[in-house]
Amino acid sequence: MTQHTDSGVLLIYCCAMRRSLISSFAAVAATGSLGLFAASAVADGSSAASAPRPAPASAATTTQPVPASGSTSATVTTAPTTTTPKRKPKPTATPAVAAKLTLSSPDAFVIKKDSAVLAGRFVQITGSVSHYVPGQVVKIKASLNKKVFHTGKLALKPGKPGTGTFTVTVKAKAGGILRVQATHRATAQLKGFSRVIAISSMTTNVQYGSTGLFVDLVQEKLAALHIYIPQTGVWDSGTQWAINAYHRLLNRGYSTALDATTLNDLLAGKGSFTVRYPKQGRHVEGDLGKQLAALIDGSKVYWIFPISSGKPSTPTILGSFQIYNRVPGYLPDGMYYSDFFIRGYALHGYDPSPDYPASHGCMRLPIQDAIPAFNWLGLGDWVDVYQGSGNYSATS
Repeated sequence: MTQHTDSGVLLIYCCAMRRSLISSFAAVAATGSLGLFAASAVADGSSAASAPRPAPASAATTTQPVPASGSTSATVTTAPTTTTPKRKPKPTATPAVAAKLTLSSPDAFVIKKDSAVLAGRFVQITGSVSHYVPGQVVKIKASLNKKVFHTGKLALKPGKPGTGTFTVTVKAKAGGILRVQATHRATAQLKGFSRVIAISSMTTNVQYGSTGLFVDLVQEKLAALHIYIPQTGVWDSGTQWAINAYHRLLNRGYSTALDATTLNDLLAGKGSFTVRYPKQGRHVEGDLGKQLAALIDGSKVYWIFPISSGKPSTPTILGSFQIYNRVPGYLPDGMYYSDFFIRGYALHGYDPSPDYPASHGCMRLPIQDAIPAFNWLGLGDWVDVYQGSGNYSATS
């Protein structure tokens, strides 16, 4: 009897286990979860043990309909979605700007391709930087004959679109070579650069026979005003006569000295000969008031010469005439390369040819000016003589 009872109990137990396994397979088939099947396989057969384990707190749990028979819903555990935060890109530093510097001096004279300034006068040196960067500074160093006499710092200022600029004013007290150096030390915004400008500093202390850039400058400036002067590069008699003519042109009497006021006017290009007879083509105009004769083509002045016209007792005849005779070389009375325009009146070279009216009625030229004037003129050219305003009079 006891044996039958044990067999029945065993049979009941086996049936229960079979049902449990079938339920587990059904759950596996419905969910496709091997993890749930394993959980059911190790269960002790109780209904509480066959339930799936709760999902971890970090897992996402969703409930979806399950089409398997005998089950209306199933709990599905999925892996959490993790989002990696994007890092903000580090700001890229702006590279330093590479710039070029040019130096120039608006006050400098260009003499035979050399830049020069006058000693004892303030001059400006202008710097131009190809890229303007605010807050940048350049260091200035000025020297004369390699001896530094000025240092300082200048801030860049905005110039033309996109450029920077600065200006320094210096004065060389003596002759020699003036050098101005501008240097910019590299910064995070602007790369470094340095440049030097070299300018000749000229003294105005000259005497007969002097040479140099100042002599060249004076001769160039006189020629630019159409005053006849051979470009010899030497402070000679031709230079002195030309300076004398320039004083007359400015109604300042006569002088061969180049004083400071006259030099300033010369460098500024002040002074001109007023043409009275522009319709006469190539002609000569003799202004007795200024004691000047000008060779003119139409309204264009070609050369201006100093003359010595007739003294008060033998004044030069006034009026308009034409050259009727031309005699090269010397005449017995000392007339040199003569252009006669009426009777015995002529434009000619003579020694002496003082800087006041002293002739017998002709218009005397300095000996060295006679040939250039003679070569420019021709037969039939007009000669116009008049008493213009000036320091001289035909009757005084």
